[in-house]
Amino acid sequence: MKDFLSKLGIKHENSGTSTGQEFLKDVTSEKITSYTPSDGSEIATVYETTKSEYEEVVQKSQEAFKEWRMMPAPQRGEIVRQIGEELRKYKEPLGKLVSYEMGKVYQEGLGEVQEMIDICDFAVGQSRMLYGKTMHSERPQHRMYEQWHPLGPVGVISAFNFPVAVYSWNAMIAAICGDTIIWKGSEKTPLCGVAVQNIIGNVLKANDVPEGVFSLITGGREVGEWMTTDERIPLISATGSIRMGKQVAQTVGARLGKTILELGGNNAIIISKDADLEMAVRAVVFGAVGTAGQRCTSTRRLIIHESVFDELKDRLVSIYQSIKIGDPLDEDTLVGPLIDQDAVQAMQNALKQIKEEGGKVITGGEVLENMEGHYVKPAICEVKNHYEIVQEETFAPILYLIKYSSLKEAMEYHNGVKQGLSSAMFTLNMREAETFLSHRGSDCGIANINIGTSGAEIGGAFGGEKETGGGRESGSDAWKAYMRRQTNTINWGDELPLAQGIEFDV
Repeated sequence: MKDFLSKLGIKHENSGTSTGQEFLKDVTSEKITSYTPSDGSEIATVYETTKSEYEEVVQKSQEAFKEWRMMPAPQRGEIVRQIGEELRKYKEPLGKLVSYEMGKVYQEGLGEVQEMIDICDFAVGQSRMLYGKTMHSERPQHRMYEQWHPLGPVGVISAFNFPVAVYSWNAMIAAICGDTIIWKGSEKTPLCGVAVQNIIGNVLKANDVPEGVFSLITGGREVGEWMTTDERIPLISATGSIRMGKQVAQTVGARLGKTILELGGNNAIIISKDADLEMAVRAVVFGAVGTAGQRCTSTRRLIIHESVFDELKDRLVSIYQSIKIGDPLDEDTLVGPLIDQDAVQAMQNALKQIKEEGGKVITGGEVLENMEGHYVKPAICEVKNHYEIVQEETFAPILYLIKYSSLKEAMEYHNGVKQGLSSAMFTLNMREAETFLSHRGSDCGIANINIGTSGAEIGGAFGGEKETGGGRESGSDAWKAYMRRQTNTINWGDELPLAQGIEFDV
């Protein structure tokens, strides 16, 4: 077994269920085998969570909430601070595991762990800033204010492409708010969940934190449905496809629960005739091929002014033909494998549909049959924005080139999809930049000027509009989603005046 796996406490067989300090293992449980997409070899196995184990996790989470919510928020922040310090110790081996199990290159694996560290730092500060407001009452000798209370157990369902970072965006903020957390990671990357739980468990044990504050469950769709239908879990934060998100929204909404949904992206960059093309090319390449096109913020569509279209296309084709594809743990590799064979097939189906609809594959798209693992060449295609396949999100490195002649036309193309996550424009024209960021510009949750669509910082709220789900995680005031608002009025006088001047004598 590789050295970094043993450092993280990964064994040949691992329990996928934990209440924080303790791992549960039901001998009747099914096993999930984790394979590395780099060469298809088996890494280790993880026991799925059984229904009885799930019940134990939820009960422990409920019990822990009663104690955790009473701890002052800055003290909860201190626990999160220590988790950040523990993650610093394990940054290298955890980054390697993310790369090995998911397939993103090692530098991106390290970056993902750094995001975990950064959100811990952010959450520590936020633990002293869970502010409410005071308002002036219309009634004499009355004081009005609002305060925020924790919700209870929070369910976090994360996806394979960011197997650790997105969990931490939710968990660390929810924790300082006084919530307990139940995490179900992707069944495609179960070892990342086990490793993170081992790291957090070190801190929980050292501080005698009650079992159930940070819990882990493992499994497929059925395990996720246990969470979404469970009235004991008031909030579900789910990251995944639009199809999955609609099911979660309907299920949780039917019981009047709360959701934070981070779903598909069909992200575009507009390249103006006034763009700095050198900067634009670098941003486009990283956004399109980073994580092998498997980021929700990956650049899918490039909307290029007709005057610079051919020049930019030629430069991109030249770069794509020299990109090194291979082992994600090799420091020289820029593009690793897709997650599995289904992802490879989905890409091939998309390329076929592009041709059927009248588009052209300019370069790339081939499956690298001579390499073990799920490797493909990133593709560049010339298309029309209205093509059905362009309207969808294919989770693979396919970049669509679309030509425009006016800013009005570019914005129509840009906003003319059902997803609304991340967006960008490259221009040195102030009027164009301000238009893109105005209410008649980008309709996405994230809009950037002269940087790409990918690579959000934790200080800003992350999320999108339209069928991306409308959720917000991470920075800014995203903490409010993990709490309930309460308005309070105190009468400190000796009379009982009614609002709106109503007279009601008894």
